[in-house]
Parts: sequence; C-alpha cells; structure tokens
Amino acid sequence: MTTHPIRSTGQGPGLTVADAMEPFEYQIADDSTVDQANDIFRSAHVGYLVVRDHNGRCEGVVTRVGLHPFLADAWYTERTPLRDTRHQRGPFAWPTMALAMAAITMRIKRLAVWPVIDDDGYVLGIITADRVTGMLETVAR
Repeated sequence: MTTHPIRSTGQGPGLTVADAMEPFEYQIADDSTVDQANDIFRSAHVGYLVVRDHNGRCEGVVTRVGLHPFLADAWYTERTPLRDTRHQRGPFAWPTMALAMAAITMRIKRLAVWPVIDDDGYVLGIITADRVTGMLETVAR
C-alpha cells in the first residue's frame, strides 16, 4: 500500500483519518436497482449505503434522501440501477490523510459520511462528520 503525506493544518496534531475511521456495515452493488436499495434502507434503518462497482471497488455513497426522485414512480425503482442515479462519488479519503484536512473537505463538500479507501480503491471504512468534529474538538481542549 502506498502512503500519502500527512499535511498538518494546525489542528489535531498527528490525528489521521485512520484514527476516526469506523467500519461500514451496509454496501450495495452499483448494478442493484433503486428498489433494492430502498428495501435495505427500510429494513436496516440506515442513512447511507456504500456503493461498489463490479470489481468490488468503492463507487460512492447513496442516501435514502438522494433516491427520493426515483421513488415517486414504481417503474423507476424497479429498473434504474444505482450507477444511473446522482449520488456522492469520489474522490475519497485515505487512511493517512490528516484528520483536520478531512474535516475541512467534508465541510466544504457538505458530506455527512465519507468512504475511506486503500490505493486500489477498496473501502476500508468510513468517517462521519460528527466523529471527525468530536475528535478534533477533544484534541483542541
């Protein structure tokens, strides 16, 4: 695995994305339909799904709110694959990225959750805006 340089922004010295990374529990293939994703949202009571491509690499994150336009018509939900929907796509975070830099990026892009990938594009985990902010606030005290 190639490492990436850590750029300090003066906040949270030494903290990296790996320190805040959490496991992701739910994922779905990009050729799955909107209807299938909606079934998972309903049964698992989660706010997002990690979307992976046919090789298993991270393709993005889809939220239930992002699928609302497709849920209005049953024809769309049954036939539209997730890869054809608008959802959060890369670039993604990497484990050695400075946590303060990740916080800035998430704030600018308005991301609540951000996949963390390895150099080959496979998901290692996720970071959430709440966890990142909490960790940086704790270190700043």
